[in-house]
Amino acid sequence: MPTRLRTERVVAARARAAREIAAAVQAARRIVLTTHVNADGDAVGSEIALVHILTALGRHVAIANPTPIPARYAFLLDPVRDRDRTGDAVKAIRAADLFMVIDIADVGRLGHLGAPLARRGVVTACIDHHTSLGALPPGPRLLDASAAASGELVYDLAVAAGWSIGAEAAQALYVAVLSDTGGFRFANTSPRALRVAASLLDRGVNAERVYESVYATAPVGRLRLAAEVLDTLVVEPGKGISWLTVPAGAVERHGGTPDDLDGLVEMARSVQGTRLALLFRPLASGSIKVSLRSVGDVDVSALAREFGGGGHAKAAGASIAGTMDEVQRAVLAAARRLLGDRAA
Repeated sequence: MPTRLRTERVVAARARAAREIAAAVQAARRIVLTTHVNADGDAVGSEIALVHILTALGRHVAIANPTPIPARYAFLLDPVRDRDRTGDAVKAIRAADLFMVIDIADVGRLGHLGAPLARRGVVTACIDHHTSLGALPPGPRLLDASAAASGELVYDLAVAAGWSIGAEAAQALYVAVLSDTGGFRFANTSPRALRVAASLLDRGVNAERVYESVYATAPVGRLRLAAEVLDTLVVEPGKGISWLTVPAGAVERHGGTPDDLDGLVEMARSVQGTRLALLFRPLASGSIKVSLRSVGDVDVSALAREFGGGGHAKAAGASIAGTMDEVQRAVLAAARRLLGDRAA
C-alpha cells in the first residue's frame, strides 16, 4: 500500500476513535486523567495538554496519578497545579464520571490506583500508543502503535473533535512528542510526528525553552547518580549486549527519583556494536524493573512479553519478581537466545 494512502487511512481511523472519546467527554462533567507509575514526558505532556483543552470546554478536570509528576516537568504543571490531585487520588477517582487513561492500556500499570478505578464502573477512555497484554474497564479507545507518542494521538483527538489547542496545551504536547522520540532521534520519528510537532510550533511553542527545561536543567544529584550507574556497565561484544545496573539505594543516596534514570539505557545502547541494551533497577515492591532498547531489527517487545511486560519493537520493559541476580540471569539468558536466533 502506498505510504500516502496508508497514512490517510491511519488518520481516518484515529479520527473515528477520537469522535467516540469526544462523545464521552461531552456527556461528562468531572473527568479524571491518569497514567502509569513514574510518568514520563509523553504521559505528563499528554495529561497536562488535556487539562488545558478540557477545562476550556467547561469540564472539571483533575490529574490523579499513582506517583507524583517528575520535577523536570514542573514548568508544564505550574499553570495547572491546582488540578493535580495525585496526593488524594483515590478521592478524586470516587468523584469522577469519566476516566481518561493515558499512555497505557493496562490497569496493572496504575499501581495502587488500579483497583479503585476498576471498582468504580465508570466509562474509561484510553489513549495509548503501546501494545499491551492488559485491560481496562470498558470505554472508547484511541489506540495506535504506529503513533510516535500518546501526545500525537491527543493532538489528533483535539483536531478531530474541533477542540482548540492553545499555546500552553501545544507546549505540553510538544514535550510529549519530543520526549518519546528522543528529541526526534529515535526510529519512531515519523513524518507524521514531525508534522504534528511543526503544527505545535506554529501555535507558539518555544523549542529552545522546552529543551532547556526538559534536558538541560539537571540537579547535581542526577549527574552523580548517572555516574554511579554508568560505572556498572557490562558489555558482551560477542553477543552485542550492553547492560547497566542501578545499585540498591543509589537513587535515594543521591536525592533523586526514578525520573533521574531517564535516558541512561540509551547510553548503554550507544556502545559500539550493541544490538540490545538493558537497564536493571530495583523497585520498592521487591521486583526488578528492566528497561530494554535495541538497535536495528531486534524486537525487544517480544523479550519484554516473555516476562509479562510490553512496549515497542525498539523500546520496551517489564517488572519481574525476584532478586537482582535472579532476574539478570533469566533476562540476559533470554536476550542471548534472542540475539542468537536473530543471527541464525
